[in-house]
Amino acid sequence: MTNLGVTALFAMVAVGGDSYADAHKETTETGRPMVVMVGADWCPACQVMKNTILPEVRKRGILRKVAFALVNLDREGELGGQLTGNGPIPQLLVYRRTADGWRLRRLIGGQDVQTVEKFINEGVQENSVTRVVKDSVPTKGTPPVKPPSVQLPKAPAAEHTADQGPSGGNG
Repeated sequence: MTNLGVTALFAMVAVGGDSYADAHKETTETGRPMVVMVGADWCPACQVMKNTILPEVRKRGILRKVAFALVNLDREGELGGQLTGNGPIPQLLVYRRTADGWRLRRLIGGQDVQTVEKFINEGVQENSVTRVVKDSVPTKGTPPVKPPSVQLPKAPAAEHTADQGPSGGNG
């Protein structure tokens, strides 16, 4: 096994990321929230998130609440593009089923442990009101979205995106 292969295997074990297909299956069968980290090997902020931030978040027990997957744009370009809307990386996505359907939250860019922990916790709270983060493009009337299917990926219509994390509003 090459050094790169060993590094990738270690990162997956350290963060505990399942494949997107496994996480998608779990979330659609159980309704459990799904968290997806989309990044790339060439992206320094992605590597920090994958190798430093997410292992610490896992150690704190936050990822036990969700189905979790890592998607690498270098190896899963089409799926990664669908998930991110071909936007910037890294992106951390939380899909959560509500009474009105699936809700999508995004956290864009490199973040610290506390921000990621807060973002995931807020995204999975069952009784919370879905918080909306304003995008530079108006998103009024955006319907709830399902996580893209592994068989037939489709671009999620972003309910909202953020550069700094979640902030005020009702969804």
